[in-house]
Amino acid sequence: MSANSLPEGAAVWHSLEVNKALDLLDSNADSGLTSQDIQQRLQQYGPNELEETAGRSAWEILLDQFKNIMLLMLIGVALISGFLDLMRLQSGNLKPGEVPFKDTIAILAIVILNGILGYVQESRAEKALAALKKMTSPLVRVFRDARLVEIAAKELVPGDVMQLEAGMQIAADGRLIEESNLQIRESALTGEAEAVNKQATLKLPEETDLGDRLNIVFQGTEVVQGRGKVLVTNTGMTTELGKIATMLQSVESEPTPLQQRMTQLGNVLVTGSLILVAIVVAGGVIKDGGFKNIQELLEVSLSMAVAVVPEGLPAVITVTLALGTQRMVRQNALIRKLPAVETLGSVTTICSDKTGTLTQNKMVVQSVSTNDKTFRVTGEGYAPIGDFQLDAQKISPEESPEISALSVACAVCNDSVLQKEQGEWAILGDPTEGALLTLAGKVGIEKDQWSSKLTRVAEFPFSSERKRMSVISQVQEVATGEASSRGVDPAIAGFLQSEPYLMFTKGSPELTLGRSTQIHLGNHTAPLTEKQRQKILVENDQMASKGLRVLGFAYKPLAQIPPEGSDEVFEQDLVWLGLVGMLDAPRPEVRLAVQECRDAGIRPVMITGDHQLTARAIATDLGIAQESDRLLTGQELQRMTDQELEQNVDLVSIYARVSPEHKLRIVQALQRRGRFVAMTGDGVNDAPALKQADIGIAMGITGTDVSKEASDMVLLDDNFATIVSATREGRVVYTNIRRFIKYILGSNIGEVLTIAAAPLIGLGGVPLTPLQILWMNLVTDGLPALALAVEPPEPDVMQRPPFSPRESIFARGLGSYIIRIGIIFAIITIALMWWAYQHTHAAGYQGDRDTWKTMVFTTLCIAQMGHAIAIRSNNRLTIEMNPFSNIFVLAAVVVTTILQLMLVYVPPLRDFFGTHYLNMQELGVCIGFSALMFVWIELEKIFLRIMGKKAV
Repeated sequence: MSANSLPEGAAVWHSLEVNKALDLLDSNADSGLTSQDIQQRLQQYGPNELEETAGRSAWEILLDQFKNIMLLMLIGVALISGFLDLMRLQSGNLKPGEVPFKDTIAILAIVILNGILGYVQESRAEKALAALKKMTSPLVRVFRDARLVEIAAKELVPGDVMQLEAGMQIAADGRLIEESNLQIRESALTGEAEAVNKQATLKLPEETDLGDRLNIVFQGTEVVQGRGKVLVTNTGMTTELGKIATMLQSVESEPTPLQQRMTQLGNVLVTGSLILVAIVVAGGVIKDGGFKNIQELLEVSLSMAVAVVPEGLPAVITVTLALGTQRMVRQNALIRKLPAVETLGSVTTICSDKTGTLTQNKMVVQSVSTNDKTFRVTGEGYAPIGDFQLDAQKISPEESPEISALSVACAVCNDSVLQKEQGEWAILGDPTEGALLTLAGKVGIEKDQWSSKLTRVAEFPFSSERKRMSVISQVQEVATGEASSRGVDPAIAGFLQSEPYLMFTKGSPELTLGRSTQIHLGNHTAPLTEKQRQKILVENDQMASKGLRVLGFAYKPLAQIPPEGSDEVFEQDLVWLGLVGMLDAPRPEVRLAVQECRDAGIRPVMITGDHQLTARAIATDLGIAQESDRLLTGQELQRMTDQELEQNVDLVSIYARVSPEHKLRIVQALQRRGRFVAMTGDGVNDAPALKQADIGIAMGITGTDVSKEASDMVLLDDNFATIVSATREGRVVYTNIRRFIKYILGSNIGEVLTIAAAPLIGLGGVPLTPLQILWMNLVTDGLPALALAVEPPEPDVMQRPPFSPRESIFARGLGSYIIRIGIIFAIITIALMWWAYQHTHAAGYQGDRDTWKTMVFTTLCIAQMGHAIAIRSNNRLTIEMNPFSNIFVLAAVVVTTILQLMLVYVPPLRDFFGTHYLNMQELGVCIGFSALMFVWIELEKIFLRIMGKKAV
């Protein structure tokens, strides 16, 4: 067989007759392939396996962490610091008790810890392909050399003839040769929950959607019942599962907004630091007229470089995101990838499945039509509690006996069970039949009770060809309520004359009505007129136009039990009972969630494989779209070019009859329009779209392992409202990240300017050592920053549009705030530094003349405590806020202040950190200067309030 003999592409196999497909693959339906054929084809096509492209190794991921520009600068600082310590050690210039290389060790420890932190976050390998591989069957039965043999699935080749039986997992794509009652569950691949009835004899159009290819079986799907024989047409990466694997591996992960902003932040800080270092060194050299004090200038430069890098920031951000994940889990949103917590806050568009996410995944009867009356039915889920309304007026079922008669048919012609489990009503069986049992329960008719009144003796089962089912029951006598009187139940008394059996039929309204010649009116029957028939069909169309799934019900009294296979004879001359319209009802909480989305500037979009009428009805009911809004079907989308889809994607809020593979195109079109997209999915085919989306959201209850592994977040309750709650939490997290970045970087700039000023204003030495700066950046800044990370949300967090995911970290005034506060920090500290230097160098001073450096160190640390208290709100004064609404800030301020004082007053710590003892006057001056920082920020808020401006 040559490759040229094969049809072009897998899409055509469903459009070929069985014999033509066998000829093209040079195979035999009875004997299969020969051993020689198999060897040739294995060489040509390779093994039936999913191939994995090479990714980054663990070492590459670890090394990539140290390419961060801030960590590279710290490594350079550590090396220069170590070199200077080595020079002092060799020249004997170390002070008594001074530990050499402590700055180098501390800085490198921070670098290594940050690198490990990044590695742990990033090294979680993509397991979506591994989950795909689990869906392939290890063993399969095939006909080879005219014998039925069992082989490993990876040895399958195109042209093999494969045998299928119930319970088997299908190992390759193939064209059905023959089948007997073959049903295959394809939900993982197509998203359709119900098993598909396969038919080998069909010849389908080439453009037939994947889910409608009834003569094809697919790798990774499961045989529910029946048996079949299949001609293998595609193996390995050419199967539908293989195409998904290819798409998964071709989707490149983009950096999240937070990662992009942190990269930008690092570039700005390092560039600014190097410029400032150059200015200080150049200024010092010019001032000294040479390089005689170059070592001192290098020490100043090292301290400035350490001061500008917020060493504690990665840890604080990681902890903040981790705390966010814990809060989200309590709201049923499981975050799989840590940066996704903040990314959720940037979402502008939420593309959601309908079934189970926007709806309850529970069919609920909405409307009942009997005779010439149409009743609205109320109630939620499967609970048999609700009312019947006629013209908006509540009525009792007793007032309309047709309702009771129809409800009996709903309960008896039914294979499901309604039961209460742990306080919740649940269905065992088909959801459609469950809705009918719930309807009967609302009338007071329970299936268990009626099983004794109408004992099932035979049935004509449902099939896709007949589109109906019938149940034959023997009528039992029961107590009628009168003394010693027995007879048939009053609810069905009008059904019978003297017949011992009743047949109830349900199914397609048109087909069931077409077999009916009479109509049930009250407690008697009458001939079905043409006018009544037309009115019933109009009512059916009206229900269907509202997106309801409509069933027709009828009955027939029988004198005998029909023999098996006699449905065509006995399902004639039926008595029409009425129509029942049901819907997978919207979740009650979703309407509020959709409105919250609208208020927050987020556009909800529905994407479903369901019928367009149903999709429009649900979307309109929930407020996702208006009645007149445009709807796009899968076939229309298929005909569009990418450019045409991009032009229309902002105008469409409902996509119906959409295959999961279309989702990828929708996501890409939205992203090209600059939208930040969250996409839900549960099937295997959804995985590429979930990976492509900025936030991929898998279903926790109905989702496949493949979709979960490709996602950023898993909805534990499959509920759209949970997405909105998680988005709110994402906004809170981003707001708090901005808050503590303001807090940390404001002080860092103050530190840098203070260090730079010392040699320029003629003070001897560096005011802060690298170790002291690390202490401030990790402890003094870190603990209050963590406390600010759990600040409660502002009241208007979901009353504003999402901030652009592409905005700079310094956007909306944050950059100017950092510079302004940093300058104020520096002015206060430089003023204190000048006073302290004069104070400690005055004649008669009893302490160490370097005590001024400890005063600078202490002032910077305590000033940050005031900054932490004031920055809790951008607009409200501290006295206007409940101090205990974030008890962690108060605790962090107290603990950090105590730790700072221990560095001054505990001798071992004082020796290690190179500080000096402060008397009460000196400590009081430090506290007084520090308080000015708190006062300034509060005065800024008052000024902005007077000017009518809102702070960042």
